[in-house]
Amino acid sequence: MRKLIAEHRESDVSRIELLSLPGGAESFELAAQFCYGINFEITAANVAHLCCVSDYLEMTEEYSKNNLGSRAEEYLESVVCKNLEMCVEVLQQCENLLPLADELNIVTRCIDGIASKACVEQIASSFSRLEYSSSGRLHMTKQTKCEGDWWIEDLSVLRVDLYQRVITAIKCRGVRPESIGASLVNYAEKELIKKSSLMNQSNQTTVDLLSGASGQERLVVETIISLLPVEKFAVPITFLFGMLRSAVMLDCSVACRLDLERRIGCQLDIATLDDLLIPSFRHAGDTLFDVDTVHRILVNFSQLDDSDEDMDDESVFESDSQSSPSQMALFKVSKLVDNYLAEIAPDANLKLNMFIAVAETLPAHARTIHDGLYRAIDVYLKAHQGLSDPDKRKLCKLIDFQKLSQEAGAHAAQNERLPIQSIVQVLYYEQLRLRNSLFCSYPEDDPKPMHQSWRINSGARSAAMSPRDNYASLRRENRDLKLDLARMRMRLNDLEKDHVYMKRNLERSSSKKFMSSFSKKIVKLNIFARSSSRGSTSPSKHSQVSESKLTERT
Repeated sequence: MRKLIAEHRESDVSRIELLSLPGGAESFELAAQFCYGINFEITAANVAHLCCVSDYLEMTEEYSKNNLGSRAEEYLESVVCKNLEMCVEVLQQCENLLPLADELNIVTRCIDGIASKACVEQIASSFSRLEYSSSGRLHMTKQTKCEGDWWIEDLSVLRVDLYQRVITAIKCRGVRPESIGASLVNYAEKELIKKSSLMNQSNQTTVDLLSGASGQERLVVETIISLLPVEKFAVPITFLFGMLRSAVMLDCSVACRLDLERRIGCQLDIATLDDLLIPSFRHAGDTLFDVDTVHRILVNFSQLDDSDEDMDDESVFESDSQSSPSQMALFKVSKLVDNYLAEIAPDANLKLNMFIAVAETLPAHARTIHDGLYRAIDVYLKAHQGLSDPDKRKLCKLIDFQKLSQEAGAHAAQNERLPIQSIVQVLYYEQLRLRNSLFCSYPEDDPKPMHQSWRINSGARSAAMSPRDNYASLRRENRDLKLDLARMRMRLNDLEKDHVYMKRNLERSSSKKFMSSFSKKIVKLNIFARSSSRGSTSPSKHSQVSESKLTERT
């Protein structure tokens, strides 16, 4: 103050202003009380202000012994840095003292104190869970709740930039990913959910989500996503989907959303249908749900699967990569995707290409039964009745009619929304199924046709096999069926040629003549007859009756 007065002695100045004084008038009053010998208590609520104001006013040891600066530093080192709650409180006070508080290392020392204390608490809680088993071995009991993570609630009061620095320091100290994830979930609830609910209760005017107050929320979302642990299951998948919805709604960075989609894709098998129903926040005329985001999540999941069909069988058994999904995970995700497709199918704005892209994302061996996919396609055909015949055929190519259950096959055979080629395929496979059921009823002494089990266990999962072994078995079976699939394509090509021929007859003749020609053509094709000629026994009378009924039906 003497220096300031001396600088303005020649000028006619009766008032001196202390510009940018840390802590304002309250801090200056504490410094003045110290100068005049008025006792006051140094606490966690004012120690940061005292350190900053003493540095600003040059109240150091150079001018007086036991000055205000040294006393505040001593309290900070000996008391505050050894107590986690006090460190958090001092960090709160430093929010209005930056950047001076950072230059004086007040923030850094408090962050180190919090990280050290959290690490010590975790080690102590781990030791408390150690106990001896009945065999005399030392093991750790299951932790139902994070007893050593009481600091999680304390950190939720920090500003997002200081909170980010604290979590980064805690990560470097080796604190459990589950504890860090719990802290992030708690902080997100405080900063996003509770604040938004308070705004709704106070009847404030709605603010544009892409401007104003949403800027702080966007910063919070991006910061939390950047702090997520790399380990799987460190945070609940519902939390990841909630953050993804917030990121889409707040228009967060592309890298932020892609990171969330990748994390969700790694554990998609534990997701639910409600998780995938992400509302679309785009312009009017778009789909009701954000299908593009879900498609990218499915791509991330499918990329985990090594679908190289040229891989040797031995490598399939030897591979033990945790990143590759098991057959059980593929089955769960395929069921989830089919339900999702059925949910979004009635949307009039859903394009055919996007519907097909979502359905084709998973590998062929993921779906063991195609009932769910058939139901979704049927809903789409019902909601989009203006589809052309080529589009219908393109859509129905997604269905493997061999993998339909008996009920779904019976429904498909009478479904007028399906193209005629698909109905013919359904009738063909239904006939094969009927023959297989008849062959199973033969006595053991009776010879059986060679091709009665041409499709053994295709798509059926054995309960006695592990998901991993079943996955390898499905791969080998897909290779074995390549030849049969090639033959099937040739038969379908023949059917398409005959279908074109029948259309020409329709233009030339009346409807009655066409039906007669159609029946004769089906008999001529004899698509339900067996091709085996190796001396197999002729079918029973019941089989002949069934074949005649199916011929009349077609």
